[in-house]
Amino acid sequence: MIFNIIHYKFRNKDLLLTAFKHSSYLPITKEKYHKSNERLEFLGDAVLDLIVTEFLYTSMPRTSEGELSKIKSVLVSRNVLAEIVASLKLGNHLMLNRGEEKTGGKTRPSNLANLYEAILGAVYLDGGLKNAKSYIEHTLLSRHKRLLNHQSFINYKSILLEYIQSLGPGNPTYVLINQSGPDHEKKFLMNVCVGNGKEAQGEGRTKKLAEQAAARNLIMKIAPELISLD
Repeated sequence: MIFNIIHYKFRNKDLLLTAFKHSSYLPITKEKYHKSNERLEFLGDAVLDLIVTEFLYTSMPRTSEGELSKIKSVLVSRNVLAEIVASLKLGNHLMLNRGEEKTGGKTRPSNLANLYEAILGAVYLDGGLKNAKSYIEHTLLSRHKRLLNHQSFINYKSILLEYIQSLGPGNPTYVLINQSGPDHEKKFLMNVCVGNGKEAQGEGRTKKLAEQAAARNLIMKIAPELISLD
């Protein structure tokens, strides 16, 4: 079943098994620390960085080094990798101890992102760079435009800060304007202002999300090209 999901059939099935072993599971099987997926994750991280970098370099020949770095940071981010693993339901097969599982370990973004990289590391060891590249293309790069345009994966505050600092001294200022709703369904309204008097507001379920929304709205006012991926 997993073979069908990741479009790769392992010759060494022990590698795939290791990729799904969370460190919390090892005391159950009385295995040593190196039998968890952490070493495969370490390897997969490096392979992912190389292949995504090559893809961006060849597919975006007119994009600057700075912009390529920003785009890559989104594509290899924990949130993106976790979203992919969740959509493929690979987290259902994670091997955890009872405590980790009870506290949501099979859906925790950090665990899912680590699983993506561990599987990639296993594919690389079992089938080489060509198959590792195929795995990344199928699961990540085939949907890169949608992912890059998904607001929750872009740090608009960081983009706004870098842009304002490139113009001179001063940082954006965020102020809470209003909060409403019951505790389980709060809404926050934030205002962001920059030195030239330009400002915008944004709403979100948390203060951080509201700040991101405000930053995005201000960028769209003063420099929309910063977040255009067309």
